Amino acid sequence: MDTFRTNLENFARLHRKDIQKDPVFRMHFQKMCANIGVDPLASSKGYWGELLGVGDFYYELGIQIIDVCLSTRALNGGLMELSEVKRRVERMRGVRDNGSTTSSSTNNASSKWASITNKDTSMQISEDDVLRSIKTLAPLGSGFQVLQIGDKKMVSSVPRELNRDQSVILALVQNTNGHVNANLISERLGWESGRIETALNTLLEDSLMWIDQQAEPHEYWVPGFFEPEDDEIYAAPVSS
Repeated sequence: MDTFRTNLENFARLHRKDIQKDPVFRMHFQKMCANIGVDPLASSKGYWGELLGVGDFYYELGIQIIDVCLSTRALNGGLMELSEVKRRVERMRGVRDNGSTTSSSTNNASSKWASITNKDTSMQISEDDVLRSIKTLAPLGSGFQVLQIGDKKMVSSVPRELNRDQSVILALVQNTNGHVNANLISERLGWESGRIETALNTLLEDSLMWIDQQAEPHEYWVPGFFEPEDDEIYAAPVSS
């Protein structure tokens, strides 16, 4: 183990820039470190923080994830696809959808984050980085977690647990163009009307669904599954 640790340190020193800039390379490096119980990106203090020059990476990324989730909660009820969270955080950090970066002078959000953290915030991130960052938020007890709904990973930012019926309906919505109605649920799942109404009403109360009362029968849409728009990210982080 001592030999492995020494080789790992030499590897980190040799590939420092790749670890900082390449999210895929960083993910594989993290997996190697996990084998000996080392979390080199968790703190800026100590040998690893000085060696890699990244430090507190996941905590800083976690703050940006909180910002994105709180800023969109009124629209999606606090439930957003992992890929969409990553996309919005990258926009905040000055990374375009094609992977290129914007200058801090043309991106207010990125410029402000750079001034707050005193670090280059334009480095690209991966979904693995987002997942690790969300885990660092657990001690806050604020409800941030990743839920597997159907074949999608969804980031929840509210302190609630989905019951089985809610989860089943949300999974069904993925295969029905983002919306369902009571008749469709009855046909696909074989549920009685009372069970359907209870599940739909709780999803509406939690703002996880929107209702289209002009449709007949009424349609229930999940904004968290809407296709992302090519929008500009918010001008600045939400103040605490």
